[in-house]
Amino acid sequence: MTLPFWLRRACVRTGLARFLPQAKRLTGGEPQFAKYVSDRVLAAPLDELLDPATFPQSSGPDVLNLDLGAPDLDSGPTLRAPREMADDGFGTAELREAIADSMRRDGRSVDPDRQILIAHGVTGAYAAVLDAFVNPGDRVALFDPCSPVLHLGAKSRRARLRWVPTWSEDGRTRFLNAGLSKALSGAKLLVLSQPADPTGGRFSSADSEEIAWLANRHDVLVCVDESTGRFHYDGAAPVLGTLPGMESRTISIDSTTGGHGLGSLNVGWLTGHRQLVRAAALCANLNAPGVSTVCQRAAATVLRRDRVGFEPVLKASKERRRYAFDRLKAMGLEPSWPAGGVTMWVSVASCGVGGRSFAERLLREERVLVGPGCAYGPSGANFIRVSFAVEEGRLREGLTRMGRFVEGLKNPEPKVVAARIPTTSAALEPSFSRV
Repeated sequence: MTLPFWLRRACVRTGLARFLPQAKRLTGGEPQFAKYVSDRVLAAPLDELLDPATFPQSSGPDVLNLDLGAPDLDSGPTLRAPREMADDGFGTAELREAIADSMRRDGRSVDPDRQILIAHGVTGAYAAVLDAFVNPGDRVALFDPCSPVLHLGAKSRRARLRWVPTWSEDGRTRFLNAGLSKALSGAKLLVLSQPADPTGGRFSSADSEEIAWLANRHDVLVCVDESTGRFHYDGAAPVLGTLPGMESRTISIDSTTGGHGLGSLNVGWLTGHRQLVRAAALCANLNAPGVSTVCQRAAATVLRRDRVGFEPVLKASKERRRYAFDRLKAMGLEPSWPAGGVTMWVSVASCGVGGRSFAERLLREERVLVGPGCAYGPSGANFIRVSFAVEEGRLREGLTRMGRFVEGLKNPEPKVVAARIPTTSAALEPSFSRV
């Protein structure tokens, strides 16, 4: 018998769910994970979703599928994926294997069958995490500043945001342990980027260990955005999910956009403990199923390329980082030194205007687009985000225009007042005078 939703929710919140057969079914025999899932997951029609009759899958390439819901047309070799590239709701096996291989080269062991979910870009992966684990009113902790996608996504689920102030120190993202502990008290989820967007800072081994210790202490899930994780300029960064106690509470999200420059594919993925991935897959397949198999195949090809091919890209990005930093410093601005990523966090306080006004006027007067810092968190009022991920010539021209604009702000030209020309009283007489 199916239990009513209110009773299922009460059992989960009180810990009684571990005794219910339905909870074991929901979590694949590990009911201790039921406490993490959102009301959306608890309210999902689990019996129907798990019934093979609802979403029947072909068992191999030799199966003749007479259950197609769309015509199987030949649209040309560039638009057609092989029939053997079946998507079982978690993504094609080819792409999941490619992701697992890539992560193994980084020293991480991932089961491609149960610990990887393919989504519509990194935003789709993050949306699946929020839908699976965050209810309205739940606390979500974020480091300030962070990508607007992260805090706006949480706000759209009516979560209560808890900001953790940070500052940059020689490419390292710093925070106060007391501030993080306060933000995690009673929180459901901690969201962070490694390296950080927009600052380009990264968490050191000591800071990562502190995050892990506090997440375990407060029993908080952690979502790590690794979408620019290939751009680390000073060696590999600590992997939060490999630290003690973090394997069962860490979800990593990534895509072909930030690390491979292939936003047109719109292919992302999330990895983590199989039960966390299972809950996210349920929400993703209800809300945004069906990542293009053609795009998945292209993403798998990209991931399997020799890593040597990325070295020139990383070297060029490293050189642009130094060039942009020096140019911004020469303007009298205050950029933070990024240890990773492709962006800089730049204070414009010395110009006497806020970040929003600076960005709006720079676009209007010099046709150069930068990110207003107010979009990245409470601390961003006097900051802008500058990317050095553009072609070298455009970067040089953009910074040249910005330098001219900053010079105009700091040394405005005096206004020229036209001299008054003496006039006769007749010249001053209005044409409509009745005299």
